[in-house]
Amino acid sequence: MSKKLVSDLMVNYLERRDVKYVFGLCGHTVIGMLDALSRSEKVTYISNRHEAVASTAADGYARVTGKASVVMCHLGPGLTNVLTGVANAAFDSIPMVVIAGDVPSYYYGKHPHQEVNMHGDATQYKILEPVCKRCWRIDDVEALPEIMDKAFRLAESGRPGPVLIDMPMDMFSREMEEDLWARTYKDSHVTMRPGLDPAAAKAIAEKLVNAKNPVLHAGGGIILANASEELAALAEFLDIPVSRTLMGHGCLSDKHPLMIGQTGFWGLEFTHSLTVNADVILGLGTRFAEADSSSWYQGVTFDPDKTTFLQIDIDPNEIGRNYPVEIGAVGDLKIGLQQILDEVKKICPEGKSNPELRTRIAEAKAEFKKANEAISSDGRFPMTPQRILKDVKAVLPEDAHIFTDVGWNKNGVAQQFDITVPGTIHHSSGLATMGFGASAVLGGKVAAPDKICITLTGDGGFGVNPTCLATAVEQGIACTWVVMNNSAFGTIAGLENANYKTKFGTVFHTPDGEAYTPRWADVAKAYGVEAVCVQSADEFKPAMEKAIEANKAGRPFLVEAPMENIVVPTPGCWNINDIYTPNELVKEGKLVRKENGRYVTPNHAKSHNAK
Repeated sequence: MSKKLVSDLMVNYLERRDVKYVFGLCGHTVIGMLDALSRSEKVTYISNRHEAVASTAADGYARVTGKASVVMCHLGPGLTNVLTGVANAAFDSIPMVVIAGDVPSYYYGKHPHQEVNMHGDATQYKILEPVCKRCWRIDDVEALPEIMDKAFRLAESGRPGPVLIDMPMDMFSREMEEDLWARTYKDSHVTMRPGLDPAAAKAIAEKLVNAKNPVLHAGGGIILANASEELAALAEFLDIPVSRTLMGHGCLSDKHPLMIGQTGFWGLEFTHSLTVNADVILGLGTRFAEADSSSWYQGVTFDPDKTTFLQIDIDPNEIGRNYPVEIGAVGDLKIGLQQILDEVKKICPEGKSNPELRTRIAEAKAEFKKANEAISSDGRFPMTPQRILKDVKAVLPEDAHIFTDVGWNKNGVAQQFDITVPGTIHHSSGLATMGFGASAVLGGKVAAPDKICITLTGDGGFGVNPTCLATAVEQGIACTWVVMNNSAFGTIAGLENANYKTKFGTVFHTPDGEAYTPRWADVAKAYGVEAVCVQSADEFKPAMEKAIEANKAGRPFLVEAPMENIVVPTPGCWNINDIYTPNELVKEGKLVRKENGRYVTPNHAKSHNAK
């Protein structure tokens, strides 16, 4: 029997799984794995300058490919640094396999260099336990083949998410019988996903057909299941309006005649007028989270006294989490929606038509766009965020991949930027990580080299970790960063100012009070990235055109746009405002009454988005 190094056998396994990239950062515990990767002709190692950049870039890669990305990191500070990107992936259901180096197995209990040893010996892998579906520590290399199969299967199946394989550094350099990996040649790389219980599909179909004012409420699960076509088919057959969550952005084209837009804090009043008065709502791949449900204030976005909730999710833990459901079903949405449509056609073969509804939706969309025309075309400088989004939209191809960050570039985009190709907009939702976009776009471009990939980020978000610029130059990743620079943690500044009449700790300035901001275009140039800081609103669109041409030629680019800090319109509400500035309409997080039929905030501007 032939023997090989464990590190070589691991790389061989990754090659056979068609893993094309490993995102990581070196350390003395993983140089054995780096040595094996250096000899691979099929797996490319993407070296980064910070583990959070590596894990976030891997997150972006997995969002575009739909397959588990692979991250490699060192122990100690490597694990603590990688944590944020892994947690972000976990919260947004993104598949990821993390391979972490650890202390030598024969030093357990001795607390060697860089081991986190405060509460146990050789237990630092538990740092990632709260955000991983499973964490394995390899104590016996003979178990590794089975664990590798389990890790990828678990990361990609059910509700996707990260897993961790913790490798004591000496394990990489051990020799192992190659025959012990025989099972990995037989194990399938795809897990078939379950359909709905036929009784559930039939019952849901009956509810939708018999409803007077039904709504399909789509979450990120639609994107993860690649179920946009099935969603459109069901909506169109019964002429049912479709609302969406932040993570559901792009589940249908925002121009689709039945798409009524986002709900919640940054939803639209027209959207809420339909969702709050629906007699049946079918939740699809969403838990009805706080941001999408206006802090669950009854009668603002949803009203369980008026509405019967139905819910389908791949994760049974999410069924009925925030609203009681009459029918809760576990299953894959792509399969399940087709099952429901098949049952609908048996009950209502001709389908339904509601031209009046379609007209109302079209009129509401047109009215909203008209209300934004002036500020979207405004030539003042610093620029309005609406003008930035308008010019980006004018230049960007429809199939470009956009990675947002937090603040206007996420919440305003989700509300006002039409996405027409499903799966091309990528938000950090669950963790809402500042700095997400600037690093995630790296992985997005690696995953889609033939597409234009950009990030819309703020100066606060970009400043979290600008070493992503180094990765782009070193790896030849031709993406574009659009830095919307308002010299502040702008949305938190707006939130604080609305409640406390101060912007303390949120606006960037020198000790003497002078406004301060790094010139990010110059920083980018220092890294070797082409960059422009526009000096007028009219310069922005040509700068974006130049960026796209550079990307097509294989070069990264950064466009910096000084921007006015304007609050994103928030027709929904957010409970924190009523905590900061007590509202007599709200008691202990519950809306106790309305004025003139709607929630109002008498003491301050309506709810603002957080970072």
